[in-house]
Amino acid sequence: MEYRSKSGANNRAAIAIVVAMAGLWASLAQAQSRPALAGAVASAQALPDLITEALAHSPSLIAARRQWQAADKVPVQAASLPDPQVTFQNLAVGNPIPGHDLQSNNFAYIGYGVTQEIPFPSKLRLRGALERQQVQSVWQSYQARRRAVIEQVRESYFNLSYLNRSLDLLGRTYREFHRVANITQAQYEVGMARQQDVLKAQLEMTSLLDELQGTREGLQQGQANLKAIVGRDPDSPDIAIGEVTPTIFKLDQHQLRQLALTASPVLKQAQAQEDKSEQALRLARQGYLPDFSLSYMYQNTGSRFPDYYMATVGISIPLYFWRKQRPAIDQAGSEQESAHAQTFATRLEVLAQAQNQWVAIQTTQRVSRIFQAGLIPQARATLQSALAEYRVGKVDFQTLLSAEIDLLRLEQEYYRVVADHEIAIAKIRQIIGEAP
Repeated sequence: MEYRSKSGANNRAAIAIVVAMAGLWASLAQAQSRPALAGAVASAQALPDLITEALAHSPSLIAARRQWQAADKVPVQAASLPDPQVTFQNLAVGNPIPGHDLQSNNFAYIGYGVTQEIPFPSKLRLRGALERQQVQSVWQSYQARRRAVIEQVRESYFNLSYLNRSLDLLGRTYREFHRVANITQAQYEVGMARQQDVLKAQLEMTSLLDELQGTREGLQQGQANLKAIVGRDPDSPDIAIGEVTPTIFKLDQHQLRQLALTASPVLKQAQAQEDKSEQALRLARQGYLPDFSLSYMYQNTGSRFPDYYMATVGISIPLYFWRKQRPAIDQAGSEQESAHAQTFATRLEVLAQAQNQWVAIQTTQRVSRIFQAGLIPQARATLQSALAEYRVGKVDFQTLLSAEIDLLRLEQEYYRVVADHEIAIAKIRQIIGEAP
C-alpha cells in the first residue's frame, strides 16, 4: 500500500507538470500567432493596391519596360541611310605642301567632296520592318512579364492568406488541447482517465508546436517574396494580408481556349518572332541586289585655270555569293522554320496551361463545396459530441484527440483548396489577360 501511494503521488506530480507545460505551450502558440492575425484583421492591404504598387515599382517589370522603350528606337535607325562621308583632297605638283604650284600648274587643286552610300531601296524598308517586328516581340515580352508580376502578387497573397488561416487554426487547436488537458487531469484525479492520455496530448501538442514554427517560417519567407515582387525593402514592415473568399469562375472550355489563342502575350511574342524571321528571310534574299554609292567632288584650281567638277556612281557586285548571300539565305530559312515550330509549340503549351488550370478550378470548386457542405460541419459535430461524451466518460481520450485533429486537418485542407482555386484563376488571368 505504501508503494502504491508513492506511485500515485508521482503520477499526479507528472500529470501536473505536463498540464503546466501544456498551458505554457498554448500561451506561446497564441503569442506567436497573434501579431500576424491582428495585423491581417486591423489593416489588411487590398490585393488591387498591391498589384498597382507592383506595376509601378517592380524592378523586373521596370527593366522589361526600359528594354521595350530602348527597342522602340531601333526601327528608325535601321531604315535610315548610312551617314555620308565628307572628303578633303589635295593634289600638289612637285612638292607635298598643300596648295603648292596651285597658280602655275593646272594639275594642282584642292578638292572638297561628299560620298553617300545608298542600299538597294527595298533593303532599307525590309530592315525597318525587321526591327519593327522585333519591337513587337519585345513589347509582347513586356506584356507577358507584366502579367507574370500580377500573377506572382496574387499567388503570394493567396498563399500568405492560407498560412495566416492555418496559423489561426493551429493556435485554436493548441487552446483546445489545453482545455482537454485540464479535463483529463480532473478525470485522472477521480480515476476516469489514464496518465498515458495526458502524455498523448503532450505528444500531439509538441507536434503542433513544430508545425506552428514551420508555418511561421513560411509566412516570413512569403512576406520576403511578396516584398521583392512589389519592390519594397526586405526590412520594411510586413504586408497585412486579408481573408480570401472563392471567386466565381464563369468561362467554359471553349471560351477559355479562344481567349488563350487571341490574348496570350507569350503566344503573341512567338508569333512576332516568326514574323521577324520571315522579314529576315526576305532581307537575306535581297542580298543578291546591288548597293550603290554616289560621290561628288569639287576641285578648286588656281585663278588662271578652270575648276574641276567630278561625279561618281559606284555599284557593289555580289561576286562571292556562294560564300555570303547563299549561306545567309540558308541561315534565315532555318531560323524561319525554327520560329514557326516554336510558335506551334508555344500555342500547344498555352492551350495545355489553360486546360490544366481550368481542370484545377473545376476540381477545387467541387472539393470546396464538399468541405463546406459536408466534411467540416460533420467534423465539428463529431468533435462536439466526442467532447461532451468524454466529459462523462463515454468515449476514450483517443477518440476525442482524433476528432480534434480531424477538424484541424479538414479546415486546413479547405483553406488550401480555396488558395489553390484563386491561384488557378490568377494563372488563367495571366494567360488570357482579363478576369473571368
